[in-house]
Amino acid sequence: MFQKPAIYFLKKKKISLLFCFLFSALIQAQVSPVEQMAANGYAKRFADTTASIKIQNQALNLAKKNNSKDDEIICYAYLALTKRKQLHLKEFMHYADTAYYLSQNTNALRAKAHAATAMGALKSYIEDKPQALNYLLEGYKLFSKVKAHDQCAKIASDISYLFSPASPVKVEKYAREAMTHAAKSGDPESQLYARLAFGGFMADNLETGGILEWAAALKFFEETVSLAEKNADKIVSKSNIGIAYVNLADLYTKGPRPIDEEAFLLNLQKAETIAKKYNIKIILRSAIGLKGFYYTQKGDYAKAELLFVEGIKYQKSLPYTDNYLFAAFYNSLKDVSVKRKDFQAYYGYDTLFTKYNQLKYKESAQSMLQNADARYESSKKAERIKQLELENELEQKNKLLGYGIAGVLLIGLVFMFRSYHYRQRYYQNREDLLQQKQEHNELKIQLMEKETIENLAARLSLERRLLRSQMDPHFIFNALGNIQSMILQKDTIPAVSYLNKFAKLTRQVLEQSRKETISLDEEISTLKNYIELQQLRLNNGFDYVIECDENVETDALIPPLLIQPFIENAVEHGLKPQENNVRGLIEIYFEEDETSQSLICTIKDNGIGLAASRKLKINDTHQSLSTIITDERLAKMKKENPNAGFTVSERDLNTDRQGCIVIINIPILR
Repeated sequence: MFQKPAIYFLKKKKISLLFCFLFSALIQAQVSPVEQMAANGYAKRFADTTASIKIQNQALNLAKKNNSKDDEIICYAYLALTKRKQLHLKEFMHYADTAYYLSQNTNALRAKAHAATAMGALKSYIEDKPQALNYLLEGYKLFSKVKAHDQCAKIASDISYLFSPASPVKVEKYAREAMTHAAKSGDPESQLYARLAFGGFMADNLETGGILEWAAALKFFEETVSLAEKNADKIVSKSNIGIAYVNLADLYTKGPRPIDEEAFLLNLQKAETIAKKYNIKIILRSAIGLKGFYYTQKGDYAKAELLFVEGIKYQKSLPYTDNYLFAAFYNSLKDVSVKRKDFQAYYGYDTLFTKYNQLKYKESAQSMLQNADARYESSKKAERIKQLELENELEQKNKLLGYGIAGVLLIGLVFMFRSYHYRQRYYQNREDLLQQKQEHNELKIQLMEKETIENLAARLSLERRLLRSQMDPHFIFNALGNIQSMILQKDTIPAVSYLNKFAKLTRQVLEQSRKETISLDEEISTLKNYIELQQLRLNNGFDYVIECDENVETDALIPPLLIQPFIENAVEHGLKPQENNVRGLIEIYFEEDETSQSLICTIKDNGIGLAASRKLKINDTHQSLSTIITDERLAKMKKENPNAGFTVSERDLNTDRQGCIVIINIPILR
């Protein structure tokens, strides 16, 4: 099924897109004519890209002619963000780096703030979130000092998005600050930007809230859409208006049933109109997808199919190909075909879905490699710039020394030889020192290049191995086979339930394998989905229990996907070979060790035990690479958390029962 696509309600997956709108408004005070000219050019980036670049280059040339380094820095920052919108990564990097490193030699707060914000946009685009936050917080602090409330509103909103979902407290903090700055600015575009950020925070809280929270969020977004419509001519970033429509429509689906269908469809139609008029692909994809999802859930399969087909037809009429959109729409058409039991159409849609899905993943992989290269180039460039600064500093000192020699020669010929002798020795020493420093810097760059490449390769390798280990092909095949059997036997309700669990588990594994940390709640949710699918696979031949000690905080952050490999071993090597008359049981307990700041996870099963399992493994073709990878991950954590690790042992038959017990010491990350 097409996933519900509200852009910011789904954890801001494309947060880097937001930086296209960072500099659309200006505080009139403290703004030079050159900066005003560059800002006017930047405002034309949606309507006329050629004119936008031309005006900004004219502003840059004027800044150079006036010998104004501050205006020059600001012009480079605007050009960087314009190139970001055009997806020209190399030029984006060049202008952002130039702006930031020129800003190190000025005390002008506005110039330094623009440069820092451009660098934050660059780091976010290449998926370096920690550095992006550092630069954006720097820009936010500087703009706050000059009371540039419109800029502060936008940057605070983007900081809020970057903190999601890891830190809900900071998400709320910066979303509220964005609203405060937007109100002070009086700028409609800044107000819309801030309201979208705060609305995203409100939508996130709907998962734990009730009807009152939903009603408050609905009223807030209705006011947001009203603001956007009243000030549409003053809002340059038209995509933000489309986002407001999509988010409001999505909010209707989260409320009481039946929903207000007329308002729901009207907002989606307005979003589609904006998307087609300004060529905003993500809004078009979201609007059509959400509408198709609604019709499918409603049972109007013919209208849903027609909607997706028209969306594909419109996309094919454009001069570019969006493989992500095609894959999503054809996947939705597959689901509609299954609902209608039109399996011939399903086959045709599945063929096209496979084609565009492969192209989509190729584009994604290419983008990941491009971003990795950009991160490496950025760090290498920073080191080289420092080296050039040192060389320039030494060159300036040598010039001053040359002037000193000329002054000494004018005093008298008596001291000429002596002065010449000592100066020559001084030059030689300085030259030797410079040569040594150059050699040291070159060696440092080479070591950094090697270390960066090795670390990147190791991280990508570990991510691939971790993802493969979590999604065991045997497990996937058997789970889908059982679901298929239910469908053929017309057990529709359990089949749909388990299919949803399988889809949710797949999404959780894919998302969590890319995260540094997840909450214990998320880990438990993933384990439940996995175990229940294993129960289906073994014909519900075992039970499970998951319990947390009363002192355990379920929002504590831990490394992702550490526990599932041991559950897999318990099922494969403990419960699966068990006799049919014995009902299996897996018990999982969590308790917190406050002394070592770690979470103790105990896993018990009543399977055949370690000794019997080792005998069976002689003829067993199943290889549990996941526990090997988990051992490697825990070993790496021992550098900062000496207690990290796990033990596996037999249960004591005298005091307990037959089976195996695993104790995992997991570091709690603050």
